[in-house]
Amino acid sequence: MKAIIIEDEIIAAETLKSLIVEVQKDIEILAILQSIEESVEWIETHPSPDLIFMDIHLADGSAFMIFDSVEIKCPVIFTTAYDEYALKAFEVNSIDYILKPTGKAALEKAMSKYRKLNGNYPDSREIINNLLNSLKQYNKSYKSYFLIPEKDKLIPLALDDIYYIYIDTKIVKAVTFDNKGRYIDKTLDEIMNELDPGKFFRANRQYIISRSSIKDISIWFGNKLSVNLKIPVNEKIIISKARVKEFKQWFAGGIQ
Repeated sequence: MKAIIIEDEIIAAETLKSLIVEVQKDIEILAILQSIEESVEWIETHPSPDLIFMDIHLADGSAFMIFDSVEIKCPVIFTTAYDEYALKAFEVNSIDYILKPTGKAALEKAMSKYRKLNGNYPDSREIINNLLNSLKQYNKSYKSYFLIPEKDKLIPLALDDIYYIYIDTKIVKAVTFDNKGRYIDKTLDEIMNELDPGKFFRANRQYIISRSSIKDISIWFGNKLSVNLKIPVNEKIIISKARVKEFKQWFAGGIQ
């Protein structure tokens, strides 16, 4: 049996790999992939594995976007931090999941389900569409403000005033329309989970951008896009080839 792991946290990936090999002696882990772009490229250029272990939240976006760029021909076991109640959708769609942090018992259960299906796997595209529709009913409300520490006060920062959020030498900053940067004591992953995905887009590992900040978009090398903002940015904000379709849908209002 051959499998791949799609997980952007290398320690979590190595831990999962060790557990998989312990639970399923005959399995070979072909690759550990850390991004949407890397995963799409690998799947396009290699024979299909027997099984994929896939984290839902990757540094460059939702892993569901992989299914928009390439055909997945094998079953998927998701690893995720979603709460158990919301994940009832996985069970009814005959697809399994492992809640983080990964435990041996949960992995054994998932592998047992995989073996019982014995090749009778439903179409992955239908599964993902049903899963996304089911998860919509658990969508939380999104923030309207961040509270930013400033000396001995907490200053409210309206999300509608934010043009982009980025990592600057391991420090996360929000930049407003007046080109002022404000420190936020959260990771980009944590912030993105609190933002309305209809208004903000995770462009890459360094940048989250708002729709209102975009001046225009340039065609870039290798079928990528370069997003130009209404205020100066120190480096180009590149949308990878694997995520161009997702970005265009979002910018046109197709992703809510």
